[in-house]
Amino acid sequence: MASTVIKNWDNKTWLSSKNYILNFNNFLIKANKLDSNSQILDIGCGRGKIIGSLSSKLKLRMKPIGIDLVYHKDKDKRIDFKKTDAISFFSINKKKFDLILIKQTIHLLKISEIKTLLVEMKKSLKPNGKILIFTLEPHKNEIPNFALMRLRLLKSLKRDKKILKFISKLYPKRIIKYFSYKVTISKKKYINMISKKFISTLLNLNKKQISTGINEINLKYKKDLNFNDKLVCIIIKNN
Repeated sequence: MASTVIKNWDNKTWLSSKNYILNFNNFLIKANKLDSNSQILDIGCGRGKIIGSLSSKLKLRMKPIGIDLVYHKDKDKRIDFKKTDAISFFSINKKKFDLILIKQTIHLLKISEIKTLLVEMKKSLKPNGKILIFTLEPHKNEIPNFALMRLRLLKSLKRDKKILKFISKLYPKRIIKYFSYKVTISKKKYINMISKKFISTLLNLNKKQISTGINEINLKYKKDLNFNDKLVCIIIKNN
């Protein structure tokens, strides 16, 4: 599996805000019949704040499992965290899940790895379980950007389209839904996120490229940024 990791995607951004997590978890609950007995797995969980909050909301009897390649000291204590990759996890896993969640990390994998992972996830679902795969909405993306970031983002979104098409071909009965969150953030905070490379398209940029990009953001945008963070969700059922 891909060794590329993002350490700041859910750290002090709108993605870690209580309001974002509340809205996202409401989406999850609406898309799934979850209750206190549900067993949940989050692949690429980051700090685990989303499923940790979901655990409290549903009063889960069993801690949800979160796996990630990065161990964060401030990981959510309400989850059972495992520092591993997904294929290694499934090679020893014997549990069955009502929900397997992959949020904005599947694009880090090769197509062959995605196919293997989908097979393993499907085998680990309960009879009425579901897999929910979230990725950036590739057609109407509104994430504020600078020139080089936009080029990298368009390239990434092109690959996302390929992945969505690939999954849809494997599972023609999949369901497509959309999640959108209205973001209001100061330009200062957003620049800080860019400097920490909060999104995978920034990972390979050097200091000079990031600095140039920040200058572009300063000139291009006003004091406060307002946009919609749009995700497409593929739902694969086990029936």
